[in-house]
Amino acid sequence: MKICLIVRGICCLRPGVPGVSDNIRVISVVGRFLEHSRIFSFSNHGDAELYFGSADWMPRNFDRRVEVVAPVEDRRLHARVASLLETRLADSRQAWDLFPDGSYVQRKPGAGPVISTHERLLQNSWGLTGSTVIDGDGVSRPSPAEQTVNPQSAAPTSSS
Repeated sequence: MKICLIVRGICCLRPGVPGVSDNIRVISVVGRFLEHSRIFSFSNHGDAELYFGSADWMPRNFDRRVEVVAPVEDRRLHARVASLLETRLADSRQAWDLFPDGSYVQRKPGAGPVISTHERLLQNSWGLTGSTVIDGDGVSRPSPAEQTVNPQSAAPTSSS
């Protein structure tokens, strides 16, 4: 079984250790927002089961609080919730991969489209067409809705 974990902060699990965690991959998406969803997705014989949770899985939250995980039962929401996970897993701008030795390496955009989780969240949540976005390193540029990717450089360029 393959397991993908999207962990915002510290992760004590070492992914990719042969014979121990070789089917586990861990990424961290760090950017402009302190956003980290509590979404759980399981494949049950090819049928996705999705759940939302209320808190970080840390001892302080389990020991002193009541935490909840609930299923997403409305099938109309499954595609949207799954797309949040898919965007984070495919992020080529703000994602860091955790390696068996405990080191993190930031992903670099390749020849395909640049995928930035936080820019997609902005675009989808606020419909930022025709506006300017200040990204994580303080650079002002057109909103994601107005960007195209030049496959030669994999860098966003204005579509106007």
